[in-house]
Amino acid sequence: MPFALIRIAATALLLAGCQATIPAQARSGPESFSPMVKRVLPAVVNIAVTESVSANDPLSALPQELQRQYRDRLRNNRRQEMQGAGSGFVIDPSGIIVTNNHVVGNADKIVVSFANGAQYPARVIGSDELTDVAVIKINAPAPLPFVAWGDSKAVEVGDWIVAAGNPFGLGGSVTAGIVSARGRDIGAGPFDDFIQLDAPINPGNSGGPVFDTEGQVIGINTAIVSPTGGSVGIGFAVPSELAAPIVQELRDHGRMDRGWLGVTIQESSEETVHVGGGVTIAAVDRTGPAARAGVRAGDLILSVNGRGVDSSRAVIKTVALIPPGNSVKLSVRRAGRDMELSVTVGRRPSGSG
Repeated sequence: MPFALIRIAATALLLAGCQATIPAQARSGPESFSPMVKRVLPAVVNIAVTESVSANDPLSALPQELQRQYRDRLRNNRRQEMQGAGSGFVIDPSGIIVTNNHVVGNADKIVVSFANGAQYPARVIGSDELTDVAVIKINAPAPLPFVAWGDSKAVEVGDWIVAAGNPFGLGGSVTAGIVSARGRDIGAGPFDDFIQLDAPINPGNSGGPVFDTEGQVIGINTAIVSPTGGSVGIGFAVPSELAAPIVQELRDHGRMDRGWLGVTIQESSEETVHVGGGVTIAAVDRTGPAARAGVRAGDLILSVNGRGVDSSRAVIKTVALIPPGNSVKLSVRRAGRDMELSVTVGRRPSGSG
């Protein structure tokens, strides 16, 4: 049965999941999650967003003279609103909230709602497309309830977790489950290192927290695999060990400066892999850093800073971690000849691969 990988922000278009045996010893789960949930749920928020999107031009099929005649009349009626919903959690009593980039990245208007009914407008402080993490800010008249980061490195497969958020617009919802796997690569980006969990999460849970049994945030709900669009018990969360430093960088600087070469990379053929691996440069941005350093389409990248590479993902991830303005050494093979090129890494443009 086919399935889909779904970013779990809920959206809707509006116009104007015989031999005796000795039981294994295991850590028992809590008798109830209620005490922990009561403590942390006030810091979990619902996020409503509105995006203005250009509609198709209704004049495009008309003769030129009629287009001119009616263009002024329709000028103010050519935009639609896309509304969506997601989740988030407060990490600082001053109003700093963590969510997913795909929840708020294109929003024109953001409204944050708390379980007690309070609502506040929010603004985006910064976001990182590669890890799907975003930070937003609200201004409240009093310090807000907040939650703390936990250590996702300490979480093991089989451990209990609780997911919270706004599934299908039903705010203040919690579900419980276990960690199903760690280090999942689901093809979402070069930094894929997801925690897989079986606690039901659904559209609208995006950006919500995953808690350990101590009530600390060990992940951010981000995506599900589903043949139906709803939960089938396969969800993915960005681990706190990856998210927390990115959140801090976004708070401090408003953006993540990722390294960029300005090339399009393709996986190498089986023949190339057989003779030593590497990835092939399919195209070079004529104004990008790689072009200025002499990199050409058709070059085979063998290593980056002395480390061998065998996938385009490995190259993108390695370069993205290098601060713009620093140099990277590429070992390449061109027409059967090996050479080393030094490239001054540029800043990754928003939306680039």
